[in-house]
Amino acid sequence: MNEAPPRRILLIVLDSVGIGAAPDAEKYGDVGAATLSHIADAVNGIHLPTLERLGLGNIAEMTPIHRPIRGIPPASQPAAAWGAMCERSEGKDTITGHWEIAGLLMRPGFHIFPPGPPSFPEDLVREFERRTRRRLIGNKAASGTDILNELGPEHLRTGAWIAYTSADSVFQIAAHTQLIPLEELYRACEIARELCNPLRVGRVIARPFRGVPGRFERTADRRDFAFAPPEPTVLERLADAGVPVRAVGKIEDIFLRRGITESVHSGGTRSSQIAVENFLACGECGLIFANFIDFDMQYGHRRDVAGYAKALEQTDRWLADFLPKLGADDALMLTADHGNDPTFHGTDHTREYVPLLVFRPGWEGRPLGVRDGFYDVAASLARAWGLPPWPRGVAFEA
Repeated sequence: MNEAPPRRILLIVLDSVGIGAAPDAEKYGDVGAATLSHIADAVNGIHLPTLERLGLGNIAEMTPIHRPIRGIPPASQPAAAWGAMCERSEGKDTITGHWEIAGLLMRPGFHIFPPGPPSFPEDLVREFERRTRRRLIGNKAASGTDILNELGPEHLRTGAWIAYTSADSVFQIAAHTQLIPLEELYRACEIARELCNPLRVGRVIARPFRGVPGRFERTADRRDFAFAPPEPTVLERLADAGVPVRAVGKIEDIFLRRGITESVHSGGTRSSQIAVENFLACGECGLIFANFIDFDMQYGHRRDVAGYAKALEQTDRWLADFLPKLGADDALMLTADHGNDPTFHGTDHTREYVPLLVFRPGWEGRPLGVRDGFYDVAASLARAWGLPPWPRGVAFEA
């Protein structure tokens, strides 16, 4: 493992692909959650030969809960370094997970709205309605698809915003694209973002949808309006040092474009995979940071076990074609930001360990252990490009 530092690192977050309940899962009501192993059990074994070769099955043996993944045995000699990471921040949401990967520690965590109704403070609702000139309906915790079925017809009749929350720190606003233009929806989210800042709400999310009652569907024009990071992330440190940072998917929203040189705001996993391929083909050095969203958005929250399994298999096939495109001075990191066990109760994220796989062509795999904090990734990125030691975490080889 004495090779020169990589010229290019690809950091891919497999959104919600958890690998077993974290030690503090009881605090979050998530004891027993295990996204990957429960999916594999439910489909009578999952076929992920590329991830198996990299060492995914070896990670399952490593965590204290030791949850094997049916169909993915440990590899005798993994092609990647393998490990698991335990989150230290308070929360189990997208922002918290990604920010910790980028080097931050969120304690205390973001504000969580009560399930309601009502969920949102009266003065916030009143000011939001005044400034957007539309009434707000919903005002409770709900599944995104369920609340469209429930309130979509009223929204079409009245033009009122559908606003709802979840077990995460979110204020979500849904609007039909034929009734309310995207620009107006995004502007309403900017207003909500401003109003939610004093409460330390993690995200305001635009949820455009289309269709007719009984057949509503969300579009790919979702936008996330995040709370501002309280301190610089490793992305900003890299950019300041002249290392290009290219973002794919919702990464630019999560970090408010801070420290990002170039971005592609793709709406789904397949388009994100294409964007990653295109950035790789450019041949330029730096960090490529991508989120593959469909596992969470399309299948985890909707408790679609079969769909989640198929999405994993699609990404495994993509990796089989993609890995040979990496050069000797490239490195690929695969991890996740939280869990979202589709066999678990409710429709929310689950507090879990996340997998960590680090692949470089020509390297021999080795165990990375169970990492105490997602910010070990930030520490490793900082060391790979010769930055001062990151104040949190312990670097691994990259």
